[in-house]
Amino acid sequence: MLEALQAKDELNPVIKTRVEKACTLLDENVPLYPNGFQRDTAISDIIEEFKDVAGEALEGTEKQFSIAGRVVAFRSFGKATFFQIQDRSGRIQVFCSRDDLGVEDYKLFKKTDIGDIVGVVGSLFRTKTDELTVKTESFQLITKSLRPLPEKYHGLKDVEIRYRQRYVDLIVTPRTKEIFMARTAIVRELRHFLDEKGFMEVETPMMQPIPGGATAKPFETHHNALDMKLYMRIAPELYLKRLLVGGFERVYEINRNFRNEGTSTQHNPEFTMLEFYWAYANFENLMDLTEEMFSRVAKVVTGDTKVTYQGETIDLSIGAWTRMTFHDSLEKIGGVSPDVYSDYEKCKECVKAAGEKVVEGEKLGKLQAKLFDIRVEPKLIQPHFIYHYPTDISPLSRRNEDNPDITDRFELFMTGREMANAFSELNDPVDQRGRFEDQVKEKEAGDEEAHFMDEDYVRALEYGMPPAAGQGVGIDRLVMLMTDSASIREVILFPLLRPEAT
Repeated sequence: MLEALQAKDELNPVIKTRVEKACTLLDENVPLYPNGFQRDTAISDIIEEFKDVAGEALEGTEKQFSIAGRVVAFRSFGKATFFQIQDRSGRIQVFCSRDDLGVEDYKLFKKTDIGDIVGVVGSLFRTKTDELTVKTESFQLITKSLRPLPEKYHGLKDVEIRYRQRYVDLIVTPRTKEIFMARTAIVRELRHFLDEKGFMEVETPMMQPIPGGATAKPFETHHNALDMKLYMRIAPELYLKRLLVGGFERVYEINRNFRNEGTSTQHNPEFTMLEFYWAYANFENLMDLTEEMFSRVAKVVTGDTKVTYQGETIDLSIGAWTRMTFHDSLEKIGGVSPDVYSDYEKCKECVKAAGEKVVEGEKLGKLQAKLFDIRVEPKLIQPHFIYHYPTDISPLSRRNEDNPDITDRFELFMTGREMANAFSELNDPVDQRGRFEDQVKEKEAGDEEAHFMDEDYVRALEYGMPPAAGQGVGIDRLVMLMTDSASIREVILFPLLRPEAT
C-alpha cells in the first residue's frame, strides 16, 4: 500500500504511521479484518432503553451488551481512554481502562485509531457528567482504517469530494445520512400509498430498441450477441401502457431513467422516477390523487403537510394547490398577452427578446413552451397544476374534446421547478401514429429530443387500450423538497461526476 500511494503521490505521514501500525499488529498476530465478532444490540436501542435510568440503577445490573461500530472520537488519559463509536443508529461513549482489560490487551487497544471499526462487550454506567457510557470488558479490532477521517470540527467542506467520496461524507456528516434515510422513507411511503389504492408494482426494460415515453436525447449502447443498437430508457411510459392494453388496470414503477443531457442543480443524467397509470381515470382524477399523495408523504416523513424549502414554506395540504391553464399562466403570471402568444411571429420575437434561441420550423406550441419556461416557471413557488398544454408539445397526450389544439395534460410545479407530468392518455391509434410521424419529421429537421416512431406501440393501441391517465413524478426533486436540499447531487448517493484528475 505504501508503494502504491507513493507512486500516486498520495502518501503522507499520517497514512504512513497508520500503515506501519497495522503492520505491527500483524506482527503480533492480531488480524486486521476478522469476521467473528457477534453484535447483539444497536446503539440506539441502548440509548432509548436507558436514557432515563440513573447511574445508581445502572450499577445495580450486570447486564452486558455487545456493540460494534466506527471509532469517531478518542480521548486518552494514559491508563484509561474514553472514545465514541458510531453505528447506523447512533453513537455512544465507551470507557476502556488498563485495569479492566489487562496490560497486554490495553497495549493492543492503544493502537486503535479514529476510523477503526471495533467491537465492544461491556456494561453500562454514568460518568460524573451523567453521560451514558459502556464500560469495556472485552474489545476487538474488527476493521483497521488505513486513511484518516476529516477533522471533527471541519468535516468535508469540499463539495465535490463529498459527492465523489460519499462513503466518507456519510461517516462524518450527520445531515447526509439523514437525507438518505428520509429518501428511503419517501419512496417507501409512495409505495404504501399506491399499493393501498390498488396499484400493482411492475418492472419494464431499461434497455430498449426504441426509446420512448418522453422527449429527450437517449444514451446509446450495443448488444454484441444480437448485434443490435439499444437505448437506455428515457421513460417507462410506453411499456407501462402496453400493460393497460393487457388488462392490468393500475400499474406503477419506480424506475431509473437515463437522458443524455447536461447536468445542473436540478438535473442528473441518471435519475429516479415514479410512473403510474390508471385505467378509466382522467387527468383531473390525477390532480386529486397527487394532492392526497404528496400531502400524505409529507405528513408521514416530515410530520407536517407544510415543509420548508430554502426559506419558503411550501403548503402541501389538500386543497391548497392552485389549478391554472397553460395559456392563462402565460398571461396572468408571465405577463404575455394573448395577442402575443397566439401570434407566431410575435411569439417568436418575444422568445428571441428573452434570449432564447428559435429553431427554424418550430411550431407555435414549442415557442409558447419556451416563453413559459422563462416567464412563468420560476415564479411557481407554491404547488401549481398547469394544465391544457398545446398539442404541439404533447405527443402522447389525449386531445381535449372541445379544443383539439390543446391536450388534457398537466404539469405540477413548485419551488420554481417541475415536479410531475401527467395527462389523460391518447388511446386512438390513428391519432397516435400521426403524432409520431410529426415527431419523426422534427427529428429529421434536427430536433435530437423528438420522439421516435414506435410501430409496436401503435399496434398495441390497435388492440384497444382503455381510457386512462398516467403520471411521472421526479423522486429526486421530491426528496430535495422534503429535505430542504438545494442541489440534486445532495439527494443522489453517487451523482455523475467527471473522472477524477490523476
